[in-house]
Amino acid sequence: MRISVISATALVAATAFFGAPQAVAAELTDQDRMFLEAAHQGNLAEIAAGQDAQRHATTSCVKAVGGVLVRDHGKLDADVTALAKKLGVSLPAGPEPEEERKLEALRSKSGTPAYDAGWLAGQEAAHTKTLALIDQELKTGRNSEVFAAARSARPVVAMHLDMVRGGVCHAAKAPENVHAGSGGQLAALTNDREVLGTAAVGSGLLLVAGAGWWTVRARRRASGRS
Repeated sequence: MRISVISATALVAATAFFGAPQAVAAELTDQDRMFLEAAHQGNLAEIAAGQDAQRHATTSCVKAVGGVLVRDHGKLDADVTALAKKLGVSLPAGPEPEEERKLEALRSKSGTPAYDAGWLAGQEAAHTKTLALIDQELKTGRNSEVFAAARSARPVVAMHLDMVRGGVCHAAKAPENVHAGSGGQLAALTNDREVLGTAAVGSGLLLVAGAGWWTVRARRRASGRS
């Protein structure tokens, strides 16, 4: 009877230990929901701004950057929309009203150098804000799929920021294909999670091994060979 109790206890402990990370990975917090909603609105705003630049900017550089924003944020938003649908998160129908008002005001300068300057400054502010949003999700988000979406988006948004940083246009910084997953801060966060995951697996194996040792020891005691 004692052996059975020990074995059952070990099995329950091991199951609970290995099951816990799966529960955490599936958890969807307010932070995760907020990120999906804000990322979607940001993508819509950047797509609209990119399209507007293609129509109203005076320089080929700003027009080219606008095209990059349309391309990349369109791809990012397709992923965000699909993930939100999978997780049952309702997304806003459009960009933040404030962003729409800013773009409308900028159109009054269409076809002038002031439009280009205002557009670049606005995009620098917008992408700085988006990077902060992404980093917050990477630090405190709980759902593994939302975390992965933020991780994939970060290098893309960082590249966009480099293209407009300081209000100066740098269209040449845009590659044809952007590979996600780079960046010092992101790499550090990812490595931390990988280390924790490896440690958790190792601890789980030790738990199971310890349970087996106690079972064998109990059997030896029961047979008088301890």
